[in-house]
Amino acid sequence: MTTNSDIADKIAGEQNITKAQAKAIVDSVFKEIATAAASGSETSIPGFGKFKVKDTPAREGRNPSTGATIKIAASKKVTFAPGKALKDALNG
Repeated sequence: MTTNSDIADKIAGEQNITKAQAKAIVDSVFKEIATAAASGSETSIPGFGKFKVKDTPAREGRNPSTGATIKIAASKKVTFAPGKALKDALNG
């Protein structure tokens, strides 16, 4: 698993900046993606992919332990659709 710190370490080495500066940049990127998602906007990163907000409607479900019907509230979730370049990199 790769963490934010791992990404920041690699960026610091590649860009000749301090680890603290790189970590601040990585944190800022993810913060901006989250801010855009919270406002309902899509974030597109060419060559990587798109982060989109998807509305999930309210629905009925079942409690797996009792089998009772329950109501599941409507919600929003963030989805990621990889770009062609990322798909190609994964699949050789």
